Amino acid sequence: MSYYFLADSLQRCTGNDLFEIKGRQYVVVLTTSEWVQERDRFDIGIELEIDTGNIHNTKAEVNYESLTGTFQLPDRANIGTKEYCFAFALDEKGIVFIDDSGRAEQMIEAIRQTKHWRKPSLERFLYDFLEQIVDNDLSVMEHYEDELNRIEDEILNSQETEKIGRINEIYNAIRKLLVHYEQIIDMTQELEENENGFFEEENLRYIHLFMNLLIRRHDSAASIRDHTLQVRDLYHAQLEVRQNRIMTLLTVVTTIFMPLTLIAGWYGMNFRYMPELASPLGYPIVIVVSVAVAVGCLLFFKRKKWM
Repeated sequence: MSYYFLADSLQRCTGNDLFEIKGRQYVVVLTTSEWVQERDRFDIGIELEIDTGNIHNTKAEVNYESLTGTFQLPDRANIGTKEYCFAFALDEKGIVFIDDSGRAEQMIEAIRQTKHWRKPSLERFLYDFLEQIVDNDLSVMEHYEDELNRIEDEILNSQETEKIGRINEIYNAIRKLLVHYEQIIDMTQELEENENGFFEEENLRYIHLFMNLLIRRHDSAASIRDHTLQVRDLYHAQLEVRQNRIMTLLTVVTTIFMPLTLIAGWYGMNFRYMPELASPLGYPIVIVVSVAVAVGCLLFFKRKKWM
């Protein structure tokens, strides 16, 4: 378990300090088992039963004397395959995170080591905490954008067309990120409503700032999703072009051999009175005619630009 006071920065303290010193807002991180033991001391006003293994989304719920919710954060290095899940409960006195993954503790420690505030408040801490969630997303999306550009160039240059699996992976990752953003937007709107009056009106600007930041991230992710769809359409278009070229080649070959097949079938009938059969020039003449037909077809197709 970890206890912090909100001062000019996050200051570590003990559990006894937290409950003995009144009037200072706090941040606490507990595991599920620790929360079961300690929750009565926080007087949050709700029997919050937490199962961090059964969290499926990011949301916030307003209660009579508290605001509770859950976080489901995709691992930016493995979007779609790994997630960090934890819960929280807050009121005007502070916020408690119930986390078995260790992710909330990492984010809070990063804030403690890097952030200093002139006017510390719970709202300012929430802004920094939520910003930690999306802090590296621009670099993640830039990486996806660069990869899509490379795939697009390879497809256009016909260097590589077996990229549909990777394109679908990027699309699914971005779609997962968009759903994640939409859930955080819904949560932030609950915070903005400030239904229980836990936040000071002048400090709600921090929530507004984060909402604007999140909308920009959402727009960037939506742009990459559209780019992914364009690259996927380009892949299918290039695949159709290749298939059409193959069909054109097969059609040309078939067309060239059709008159040759006719000649072979004609003289393969072996009627007794076919004069060419007895002629010593019959075989060379058929060869010349066959070559002439093949060359003539090729020249005709070239002229029509069918090849």
